[in-house]
Amino acid sequence: MNKSSFFIVGKHAVIEALKNPKRKVLRLFLTEESKKTIHRISPRKNLLKDQKIYFKTKKELDKYSKNEGIQHQGLIAEVEHLEQAELKKFIQNKSSSTLVCLDEITDPRNIGSIIRSAASFSIDGIIIKERLYPSESKLMYKSASGAIENINIFNVSNINTTLKYLRENNFWIYGFDSNTEKDFTKVKWSGKNVLLFGSEGYGIKMHTKKYTDFLVKIKIDEKVESLNVSNSAAIAFHYIKSKKNT
Repeated sequence: MNKSSFFIVGKHAVIEALKNPKRKVLRLFLTEESKKTIHRISPRKNLLKDQKIYFKTKKELDKYSKNEGIQHQGLIAEVEHLEQAELKKFIQNKSSSTLVCLDEITDPRNIGSIIRSAASFSIDGIIIKERLYPSESKLMYKSASGAIENINIFNVSNINTTLKYLRENNFWIYGFDSNTEKDFTKVKWSGKNVLLFGSEGYGIKMHTKKYTDFLVKIKIDEKVESLNVSNSAAIAFHYIKSKKNT
């Protein structure tokens, strides 16, 4: 397990990390006002108990996030990485599961937004290529708004090999591709499924498409060329959750 530490910033990212018993928080840097904010948000449980807290001014905290242009909101934490989730172990004995796979998506803001939407709409986990996952990105954590603490992230060395393995384990692979014709709302979305989303620029790689079972699209007004990948993902996640609840 990677025991190296890194910094996260922002109210939701830090508070959700404090709530997560699996997350090791090494140090907290707070303003006096942000301490009050934490107590207001969690009045019944003292999230600051046994934490190493260093009180700073807003200006002193700015140095931790000014390079990324992120608002720290008076809360910064030094944390350790979570234990790596194991995909093979996770899917064992599951008759129904919805996973998301990100193919060459690299923008930390988009990844964070997808993580936030996935956690919001009960997606079981996100698969991403290990070398492309910005695991210590303040921007990703801020965009995820604390949701990273509440969803499984599966880092894999090879997306195609992983998709092949999932197909062999009775998962259907659905690639979201704006150039196809099949409307994703025409799918039943039962059983075990993987939703595959391609990069912000050129979509799913041609070779990776060979590992899909179906290509589907989100139909939008023809006057608009395309949706941002995080917007597309949120639409799909919401629709699939609504279908499973009916």
